[in-house]
Amino acid sequence: MRQRKSFRFFSSNGRYATLIIITLFIGILSACTKQSTTQTLKTFTSPELGKHVGNKLSVKTGETWFAGEDYRNFKLTGEALTSPDAEASLRFHTDGQSGYEITFRNGAIDGTRKTGSLAAVRNLYRSLAEDGKWFRFEVAVRGKNITVAINDTTVVCYTEPDQPYRTEMYANRLLSHGQLAFCGIQGEVTFRDLRVTRLNDKARNKYDTLPPVDEQNDAVIRLQQQNFPVIDYHVHLKGGLTKEMAQAMSMNYGIQYGVAPNAGEGGVGRMLANDKEVYEYYNEVKDMPFLRGVQGEGRRWTSTFSQEALGVFDYLFTDAMTIVDHKGRLSRIYRPEEVHYDDITHEQYMDHLVDQTVKILTNEPADIYANPTYLPEDMQKDYATYWTDERINRVLDVLEKHHIALEINARYRIPSLDIIRKAKERGIKFTFGTNNVDANFGRLEYSLEAVEQCGLTADDMWFPSMSVRRERQVVIYNSFE
Repeated sequence: MRQRKSFRFFSSNGRYATLIIITLFIGILSACTKQSTTQTLKTFTSPELGKHVGNKLSVKTGETWFAGEDYRNFKLTGEALTSPDAEASLRFHTDGQSGYEITFRNGAIDGTRKTGSLAAVRNLYRSLAEDGKWFRFEVAVRGKNITVAINDTTVVCYTEPDQPYRTEMYANRLLSHGQLAFCGIQGEVTFRDLRVTRLNDKARNKYDTLPPVDEQNDAVIRLQQQNFPVIDYHVHLKGGLTKEMAQAMSMNYGIQYGVAPNAGEGGVGRMLANDKEVYEYYNEVKDMPFLRGVQGEGRRWTSTFSQEALGVFDYLFTDAMTIVDHKGRLSRIYRPEEVHYDDITHEQYMDHLVDQTVKILTNEPADIYANPTYLPEDMQKDYATYWTDERINRVLDVLEKHHIALEINARYRIPSLDIIRKAKERGIKFTFGTNNVDANFGRLEYSLEAVEQCGLTADDMWFPSMSVRRERQVVIYNSFE
């Protein structure tokens, strides 16, 4: 038996997992109920192509192959092999049209659904598998709970609520009972060693203890149904948040997380100090179901780390919350004790802050401008006054020139909706980010509000496949004593 990570929750308020116990056990997830004998799937039927017998099935564009019997609770295991740009799906509880669908598609993080997605309900955007290499998968249904695992890592744990939200297009994407069907969407995907175990009608996933999401009042499921990518690129492992907790929360909320340490100095949470630590951290998270990011922290990171080392990450972001102030002091402007105006006005300080922001984004090769337009605490009440059109345009100019995405930050509710609209008009791409301080953070409420208020579509969003940072030159533009 293989080792599997599982997650147990206890929630006190129905919104946040306030205590999470991570358990590690040997064996495949089971509901501790009586099971029937496992059946090997060797006979497949297609309405168009007839019958296929064997333990290997290749599915091509437009083909549908049915297998097995009528199932309600079950566990299906097998292996799959995708060719480049190929995509197939596994439907279950289906008559050919209804039921849920699991996606099999690998490749770059480009905004398309990836392997393991519970399509249109829990979409994933990074695959743990690769084209041209066989990978293991498992799909299990126990009562109202659906789990999907890729290469022994659980990537979906979804519990269908009593009142699921479904658009007309996905009205039949519900649990009931039915057959298994392998459907070719593009190219060729091959399956082998398929085994299905019928589970007792009372089988339950005892590790699924968080209450289901209230989908009638949930913005995330609405975007999932529109195939609008919901990714939080700005999650830090700090304040008690572990990798395992982040994985479990992501699956429950339906928000794919991008987890990022700080590379540099002066930040809070997991800090990387050199290339060796970069590679060590990357090896810790490379097989976790996150997007793998990194934050350039402080203003020395471009000279501390090699481009090759930082290049292993899916994306890199930085901000202008640490600047070199008007007297040459390194200043973290989110700490009031480090903000010094001396003999200049707030307007003059603001001009300097914009100058610094432009220099940072021009000379430090980043994919995403994070915590954008952040102001020192005592200036925040006059945000709209300080962020004049001229200052906004200076920042948007450099984002547009260097193809840098603009983060819509949920924690600070920045940038303003007006700035987001201006950026959209210029064709600047966006990401969502939280910048959490602990394990109790929200569900991208401001980011999702901006989608609605600013008319954002999936075409407005940035993905790592768009990154040009590796092509940019690092310029050392600051001198430090």
